[in-house]
Amino acid sequence: MNNSPRSLYFENSSGRIWEEPEGYLRLEYYSGAREAVQFRALLTHTAHAMSRRQWDKVLVDQRAMVPFGPGEQEWMTNEWLPRAVNEHGYRYGAVLVAQNVFARLAMNQLVMATRNLPHIYRTFEAEEAAVAWLRTVA
Repeated sequence: MNNSPRSLYFENSSGRIWEEPEGYLRLEYYSGAREAVQFRALLTHTAHAMSRRQWDKVLVDQRAMVPFGPGEQEWMTNEWLPRAVNEHGYRYGAVLVAQNVFARLAMNQLVMATRNLPHIYRTFEAEEAAVAWLRTVA
């Protein structure tokens, strides 16, 4: 286990991205409505951080997140996630599930719509279990 501190990679009004010393990114969504440009910037920076570090794992903290809007869902399904997987090496997503039931449903729709990609999402209620799973995947 690496005891060095995490470092903040990017932050805007939609959330923030941390580089964890154990070799994965932590994407934290903020609560409340998101602006499209800010949302896309957050995820674009996530993909760039994966390439920069050559990491394939992300802990996605959706606990405070509101549901994805239709435009967000469409962009993530058809553009961002395929690029993140195919061009930036994204393989493993440990998702801390949203408290908002509609946000959970939106995430389930995204997973179903992208199940053909070589990428694995697992959902967790507890952060400790999510981190433990990320440690086990290669």
